[in-house]
Amino acid sequence: MKRLKKASLISASLVLTAALSLSACSSGNNAANNDPKELNTPAQTAGADNSSKIDHSKEVKIVGYLLGSAPKGMPEVLAAINEKLKKDINATLELNYIGWGDVASKYPLLLASGEDVDFVFAADWNYYVSEASKGAFLDLNEDMLKTHMPNHMAKLPQAALDAAKVDGKMFMVPTSTPDRKVNVAMFRKDIMEKAGLTEITKLSEIEPYLAEVKKSYPDMIPLNLESQYDLPTPYQHLMNEKIGWPGAPVDSGDPVAEGIVYDNDDPTGKIVSMMEEPFLSAQKFAAGIMKDWYDKGYINKNPYANKVRSKDNFVNGKTGVAFGNSIDVASVMTSAKEKGIDVYLKPMLYPSGKSAQTSWINNGVAIAAGSKNPERTLEALDLLMEDPSYVYLAYFGIEGKNYVITSDDKIGLPEGVTNESNTYPPDAAGFWFVNKDLFKPMSTWTDSYIELQSKIKDYLVPIPYLGFTFNSENIKTEIANIKNVSTQYAQPIFIGAVKNVDDAFDTLDKKLKAAGIDKVKGEVEKQATEFMASKRK
Repeated sequence: MKRLKKASLISASLVLTAALSLSACSSGNNAANNDPKELNTPAQTAGADNSSKIDHSKEVKIVGYLLGSAPKGMPEVLAAINEKLKKDINATLELNYIGWGDVASKYPLLLASGEDVDFVFAADWNYYVSEASKGAFLDLNEDMLKTHMPNHMAKLPQAALDAAKVDGKMFMVPTSTPDRKVNVAMFRKDIMEKAGLTEITKLSEIEPYLAEVKKSYPDMIPLNLESQYDLPTPYQHLMNEKIGWPGAPVDSGDPVAEGIVYDNDDPTGKIVSMMEEPFLSAQKFAAGIMKDWYDKGYINKNPYANKVRSKDNFVNGKTGVAFGNSIDVASVMTSAKEKGIDVYLKPMLYPSGKSAQTSWINNGVAIAAGSKNPERTLEALDLLMEDPSYVYLAYFGIEGKNYVITSDDKIGLPEGVTNESNTYPPDAAGFWFVNKDLFKPMSTWTDSYIELQSKIKDYLVPIPYLGFTFNSENIKTEIANIKNVSTQYAQPIFIGAVKNVDDAFDTLDKKLKAAGIDKVKGEVEKQATEFMASKRK
């Protein structure tokens, strides 16, 4: 999940390797020399001395949860991972998934249920702060991490460790390679041509495209939204035409909830409720367009029942527009190319033409508070996140079956395997927290995808609250109330399923006030002020 440098196409792999940070310059290694076959045991890593002193005499089973769904080839890949784990640390891994459509309900429930869980995927956009504040995660001190994750700790700067702290304590292990990515929307160029469009500059201006899909492609829904990721996404991208939407409210980290926010394009970092300006006007702008599209039949009538993301439906002809980010759409672009679909990629930026740099905690892992084997879990994660042989297995699958290293030292597909038929596509298994500096360039990248990647470095800028984590302990009840209100009164606005936009916002405003949004705002303002003051010291 990385980016580019200059556009001197003298060597596409060199450009991509530099700009995507795919060479492991930060750790002093050359990605081209990181052959996963040659680096396959802890004895070849910096943690060899530590690991030899730890008692591994008792075999343990580690239970982990990731997001999404398991690729078809997961059983074979997991068997290979377990063979290595058994040999290296006398452990095996049981892996489970929380589907995208179930994250909002099942993720908190899993952590509160007392089930046998050792680790879960964690991120600032996936309830990290709220769950840490509830005591769902184990408090991780640096000594513990240095003992059981020596290789990963060697790659983490202090800024990464500080970013993971909630109320002064660290409850997750951040990735050593935060993503450099932008949100994108994907369109089909053949449909654009029929609609008389040569380019798309704003999402708010795509109605001719949506109308053409509805008219000429009866089996395709113009905007076929899924219940979790997609549901608020076009609404938020429309808001982005007016303000620098931060991705989720500060208080809850829940992208499908209302709450307290700041404009990423505003250097002052003013804290406001989403029901205050400039966010209220931006919301009403987006809501008016979404209602118009919903009423015209451009949006599926019940996104809540749809569990398949638009990006996964795009090449199958089930949606006219797809949403994702510049990392997770790479395989979609490859599949589209294989099917002869020419894709138009539109980066979704702020009014300034920029996008926020990703925080250190946008991908990581948390140890469940009730984990029976926290130390061994950390040792397994150290291997999965930093040892090249584990990284390639977890991210790319079985060499020779799911990927090959080509003669020009890129990651390609084995003969006879397509992106569609690959049982373990890259980035599909939820191991987004591995060290991506170890990756070689991909041979399957399309020209349009390479062009997008070459621009990302110039899009990304630091934002006022990069690294800010909010402690919601004092207002847990109010945040839960706001979430319930959002589900009932805000989410229909997001998809355009309301009779009158102004009336819908009037009702939402009253319900949010009753839920305690003003109290939440006061707490966010207090902590945000303290954060900004600490940055100036």
